[in-house]
Amino acid sequence: MTPKPRPTTPTVRRATLTLPVAPLGPENPLPALGSPPEVHDPDALDPAQRAGLPPDMAAQLGYAPLTSVLPTPVLDGYGRDRAATALPALVIENDRLRATVLPGYGGRVHSLHHKPTGRELLYANPVLQPACFALNGAWFSGGIEWNIGATGHTTLSCAPVHAAALPAPDGRGRMLRLWEWERLRDTPFQVDLWLPEGSDFLYAAVRVRNPHGHTVPVYWWSNTAVPERPATRVLAPAETAWLFGYERRLRRVPVPHWDGADRSYPLHSRYPADFFYEVPDGARPWIAAVEADGTGLVQTSTVSPPPGPWGPGRCPHRGRKLFVWGSGPGGRRWQRWLTQPGTGGYAEIQAGLARTQLEHVPLAPGAELHWLEAYGPLAADPAAAHAGDWAAAREHVAARLEAALPHAEVEAAHAAWLPHADRDPDEPLHAGSGWGALEVARGGHDLPGTPFDPATLGPAQRPWRSLLTTGRLPQAPLEAQPGVPPGPSLVSPAWRERLERAPGGPLTDYHLGVARWHAGDRAGARGSWERSLAAVRSPWPLRCLALADAAEGHPGRAAGRALAAAELALDLGAGPAALAALAREAVPALLASGRADDALGVWERLPAEVRATGRFRLLHAGILIARGEKAAARAVFDEGFEVADLREGDEIIGDTWAALTDEPLPEQYDFRMRPP
Repeated sequence: MTPKPRPTTPTVRRATLTLPVAPLGPENPLPALGSPPEVHDPDALDPAQRAGLPPDMAAQLGYAPLTSVLPTPVLDGYGRDRAATALPALVIENDRLRATVLPGYGGRVHSLHHKPTGRELLYANPVLQPACFALNGAWFSGGIEWNIGATGHTTLSCAPVHAAALPAPDGRGRMLRLWEWERLRDTPFQVDLWLPEGSDFLYAAVRVRNPHGHTVPVYWWSNTAVPERPATRVLAPAETAWLFGYERRLRRVPVPHWDGADRSYPLHSRYPADFFYEVPDGARPWIAAVEADGTGLVQTSTVSPPPGPWGPGRCPHRGRKLFVWGSGPGGRRWQRWLTQPGTGGYAEIQAGLARTQLEHVPLAPGAELHWLEAYGPLAADPAAAHAGDWAAAREHVAARLEAALPHAEVEAAHAAWLPHADRDPDEPLHAGSGWGALEVARGGHDLPGTPFDPATLGPAQRPWRSLLTTGRLPQAPLEAQPGVPPGPSLVSPAWRERLERAPGGPLTDYHLGVARWHAGDRAGARGSWERSLAAVRSPWPLRCLALADAAEGHPGRAAGRALAAAELALDLGAGPAALAALAREAVPALLASGRADDALGVWERLPAEVRATGRFRLLHAGILIARGEKAAARAVFDEGFEVADLREGDEIIGDTWAALTDEPLPEQYDFRMRPP
């Protein structure tokens, strides 16, 4: 008898993944003073809808909604020209699975390859094409993503994270640790990934910490893209779901049949929608995508509740969701937009801390949350998994999961991992941002297991490090080069207090204005920006004052200041990224105030490379319509353009077309995600 091969010791190694990539381009240099245009808006619920919600869900829907993406920068400098690019990758491997992770893009698990069957378990996008889906802009589809911060795709979607290796919890092989400082809520987190010897499942142990002396809101959803085929079926242990579509209506619906169709098949929905499954308390949480032949991917997690607001028997990682693009033209257009021609579509199976993604949960001072997730292949009987009897189908899939990975093993793996959560990694593999190191220096936080090395402090953190050590911000950059944007602002209460105590100056007053605005001190913000502008006439506080005017109901004055800011930046020779950012605010403001000629004047002075982008071709069409030049505006559409940074749910292309003609919106411009 041939001896059975000995399992390969699990390893973690560096690698390179070459993909066609559209570069991220420069960050938007302007602070995001407005509210995030999030399509999952709890305030869209009417009182009758709220009255029918479970009490804990209703409370969490109204708890700490995000009001700004500050201090994170908006990422909108990418285009749609892709070139083969070698991306740093980290590979976790045993004799059964190979997981490929992209540490430069939020720690995304790009691929999960099952060796015995040769199957790719995830939707592994063959390109990396940014699109405007993250809270701060750039995001890309495919793989497993770790979403933390607030409702929506994390601001870390296209940002580097720290990564290092250390011994696996069982002492056999290596484990990959990913960690970063999430800046919207100031919460450090880690994701530990490992493959037990001989296992078909990738383990992901997650920990979110609150090192502060006050409660912080927490959001977490792990999103997994899976191939979407005509017979793909998604199953979860639920009989009802909370349906939320892009018409912003939340309602409870039966699973799987609703409105004349079996919605467990993603292509049976016409429009993009979220189905948040109501997983019973105490039940084993899982979700699976099953193909026609019974194979697929299953995700599960621990049940044991930690201390916190959930109560006895409540699962801290109870949420399960199916996201579908739908079979309608808008969803199909988005699917093609996110990849290359000839690539199949995808759906997303997701897991999170609450019933829905409209909720945030409180984390007490000094507390932490942790749980363990597992991802692996599913092998089910095709007839049983696709049975018309929903209860029988899901019971069959649950039994197949239990046979492949008993729930007791998941709980035991979590318990075995806990003593290793604080263990410092011994093999650095990738560096994240310097913001965590700056926050640790400011707060004196002790975060064993997730070292934020002072060596990661870079140019963006340097002036703030100076504020920490000397009590003042250097003013010279803005005084010497008023056409250069002032750099990122920090807005947390701790940083605002330091700015309040620092000696005044044009740069200090500018950043203090941003911090005051974020805190709701509108009058104080205005005063700071006016002092900055009086000290050095630069476009940056002028632009902030324009947005303040708009927010306070003075559109005409806002348009005038936006025009002045854009013209001053042009006169000072500001760079293309800054000019584009100012003009994309000034032009719509001017059009809304009936100043089409001024809008055209700004547009015509922009660099040719900015005017040639799809965003500014669309703005040009809007200007021409406002000037009564509809034939010229129609020519812009007929020539064709692509708005690379078109935001999820944004209907500006359709609105501009409707102002031009009553003809149907051409397919290439149809990104509508809701029913007419």
